[in-house]
Amino acid sequence: MQLRPKTLAWLVAAVVLAAFIAIALRPAAIVVETAVVAAGPLEVTTDELGETRSHDRFVVAAPVNGRLRRVLLHEGDPVAANQVVATLAPLPLSARERDELLARVAAAAAAERTAAAELQHVLEDLTQARRETTRVEQLLARGLIAEQQVEQARNASVTLAEEAEAARYRERAAAADLRGARAGLVALGDDGHGGAAAVEIRAPAAGRILRITEVSERVVPAGTPILVIGDLAHLEVVMEMLSSEAVKVAPGMPARLEGWGGEQPLRARVRLVEPYAFTKVSALGVEEQRTNVVLDFVDPPGALGDGYRVTGRIVTWSAPAVLQVPLSALFRCASAWCVFVAEGNRARRREVQVGHFSASAAEILGGLQAGERVVKHPPNEMEAGARLKVGG
Repeated sequence: MQLRPKTLAWLVAAVVLAAFIAIALRPAAIVVETAVVAAGPLEVTTDELGETRSHDRFVVAAPVNGRLRRVLLHEGDPVAANQVVATLAPLPLSARERDELLARVAAAAAAERTAAAELQHVLEDLTQARRETTRVEQLLARGLIAEQQVEQARNASVTLAEEAEAARYRERAAAADLRGARAGLVALGDDGHGGAAAVEIRAPAAGRILRITEVSERVVPAGTPILVIGDLAHLEVVMEMLSSEAVKVAPGMPARLEGWGGEQPLRARVRLVEPYAFTKVSALGVEEQRTNVVLDFVDPPGALGDGYRVTGRIVTWSAPAVLQVPLSALFRCASAWCVFVAEGNRARRREVQVGHFSASAAEILGGLQAGERVVKHPPNEMEAGARLKVGG
């Protein structure tokens, strides 16, 4: 059957009109940004605000009841070991106070002997560990043991060396406490009741005055803190971390210190995760269990002082090259993770297997291959098969 020209013209016009209507009603292409799936370095960090503090703080306190004379030093002043930092005029002592003073001296002397014994014990262990390290290094050179045993021996030597250094500081602190307690004996006059000359309170160690708590002259009871001395050349960082985050941290993990005022981050290393937690109320009024994580500086602390605020990032996991995508490309689909893959100008939803997460990227264990492009920040209305217009 042959169509008349007029009928044919109407049919062509109807087809063209239908095509225009279909194009007009077709959903517009979604403008998206994409990222290339590629392998690269990835690290997982635990971030928290921290505060610097002197590794060894010495609180100088009044050894006896008395009138404290005005402290002439200022915060930040350097002091030498055994330098007079304050003077105190003792008050007459009662029989009970005299007995307490003598008991305090005896306790301080016992603590000093204990600290000395602990130091000697650690030094003997360190000597033995160094001999053991030498032996295993010789065995490794002869190919009789694995390199891992040598690393363990070296690590034990380093750990014991650090413990020996800490034990030395504990012995110095105990000796300083003993000197402070014995200074109170000056308050016992010839008659055993007082009337002695002013007591000179001396610095237990060299350092700088971090804080003066008693500036003005006044009567103070025994044990009142007068000033705090610390060594700013030996700083550490304390981070109060949630206990659920602290369990992921272990001694020896590397860390970075940012937000301290310098252009480059400072390297640090975890020395201690304290074994006890404490309750702290957050700004929102929520009770949290937190624990202190202590970091040692690897880089020089520069101009940092005691009590300075820093941001610590502890690296709990890292890998030099893993397949990864930006976190913004992931979304939940049922109980799995999914992404939209840009195939040509169409979006294809794909389920992926995810490993570690960093602050900006996620490790991909399966479901994607290097070189594919995924949609970043997919809108809620995006569906599989949607047309895409890549904008970045």
